[in-house]
Amino acid sequence: MFDFRIPLRDWVEAIVAWLVDQFGGFFDGFAFVVDTVVSTFLNVMQASPILLLVAILAVIATLLAGWRIGVFAAVGLLLIENMGLWTPFLQTLSLVLTAQLLIIVVGLPLGILAAASDSAERILRPVLDFMQTMPAFVYLIPAVIFFGIGLVPGVVATFIFAIPPLVRLVNLGIRQVPADLIEAADAFGSTQWQKLVKVQMPVAMPTIMAGINQSIMLNLSMVVIAGMIGARGLGAEVLRGIQRINVGQGFEAGLAVVILAIVLDRITAALGKAGGPTKTG
Repeated sequence: MFDFRIPLRDWVEAIVAWLVDQFGGFFDGFAFVVDTVVSTFLNVMQASPILLLVAILAVIATLLAGWRIGVFAAVGLLLIENMGLWTPFLQTLSLVLTAQLLIIVVGLPLGILAAASDSAERILRPVLDFMQTMPAFVYLIPAVIFFGIGLVPGVVATFIFAIPPLVRLVNLGIRQVPADLIEAADAFGSTQWQKLVKVQMPVAMPTIMAGINQSIMLNLSMVVIAGMIGARGLGAEVLRGIQRINVGQGFEAGLAVVILAIVLDRITAALGKAGGPTKTG
């Protein structure tokens, strides 16, 4: 229809090439840090006896989410070990924990900034819309260009895809704090930091935990996709099942992801309820 085509793809490729050329050292350093964190999580868990680690995770689940989830976690983890997926499970858990740690470290301050400034919220909103609606597969291309093949680009792609819900819900939770509580804090001469830490964050905690919960679910949804770029773990097992048309192998790996997702979902949901105003006040 039109003879002229906007060279958007050329502009994007030029920007990516410029970033690689100008900030290659930064990307290498960031990749080293992320790889170190993932390896630390993985090495600690692999060094622990399987039954001990199962018991620890089951006790944590029991204390935070109740005995039913504790029993489910114990049975589910033992089933994963029985299916021969313990090492891929630990690799996936290490990737998820690292990505979630990065999401919280970056997402919380951004959400607080958006809640404190209408201008920041107006700037962040379209960026978050873009990040959340862009197909997840697209993130794999720049992640591989910047960080190569392996766990690190998987963590980075997961981070970009899963951070928007946390930023949005931190912003929403803080903005929904009742005005009379803010006025009372101001009347007692609270600083901005005291007001944030002692009033806004505790009251907004259920909403913030809902954001963490949603980001964890999106985090886990990227496991299989990250397996396409060399991230080890259950995602690689699912892809191997697809490549071999092996329904059983794919089902077992998918079931392990479901078990992990249910345990993490119930724990974070329970933490959100425990952090509500009825508990903190």
